Amino acid sequence: MTTAPPRRRPRGLRDFYEDPDVTVASGTPRSLRQARMLAAALGPAGKEAQTVIDIGCGDGSAAATAAPLLAGHRIVGVDWSQDALRRAHAHLPYAVRGELTDGGLPFRSGSADAVLFSEVVEHLVDPDAALDEIHRILRPGGHLMLSTPNLAAWYNRALLLAGVQPVFSEVSLRAIHGRPGQEVVGHLRLYTARALREFVTASGFEVVRLRGAPFHGVPRPLRPLDRLACRIPSTASILLLHARRT
Repeated sequence: MTTAPPRRRPRGLRDFYEDPDVTVASGTPRSLRQARMLAAALGPAGKEAQTVIDIGCGDGSAAATAAPLLAGHRIVGVDWSQDALRRAHAHLPYAVRGELTDGGLPFRSGSADAVLFSEVVEHLVDPDAALDEIHRILRPGGHLMLSTPNLAAWYNRALLLAGVQPVFSEVSLRAIHGRPGQEVVGHLRLYTARALREFVTASGFEVVRLRGAPFHGVPRPLRPLDRLACRIPSTASILLLHARRT
């Protein structure tokens, strides 16, 4: 008599994001581009530091990249994952746990001057509630710096024509199916430039600027083309959006 192998316990979202092998950093080049956009929006620090909340701070490396450009301003990291927060404390003086629904961010309404929201919205079950919560903590006129992969990136357009699952999209938390790449990153939603603009505007923000950024996972021979695509944000790998709370 043979014994059946034990059935693997289903892996939920919380298990996925508490796994230390799951990537929680978005890459230095796009973090720098986003930080430059925010630094230009905030301007030099005055007598009172402005408060920048990095929501979904991951291991804190993006905030650490931005810090030299935001000298004099206060950066606070927030994440859902306890494992990510343990790593973030190595890069950030302030890192706290928070949820993006039902008033779950541990900040007063209107207390933030800016929010960094880097490579987070594509992971969310309820992005509408997340934007509502960001709108709540930002002061009127406060800045939202959001980045997310572009569903309509130049290579995804070609892949779809060939019947291949687009890069950045996923159908499972356990393995890659039907698309290039080897790393599962937990993407639940993807946006085109047009969809992102409309979504953010409908959530009570005014879009100031939309730029493109390259993706580190593009094969080296194609990286010059990927950088060139950034000139037309709707075809770029990554969308960088600056909006203001109305």
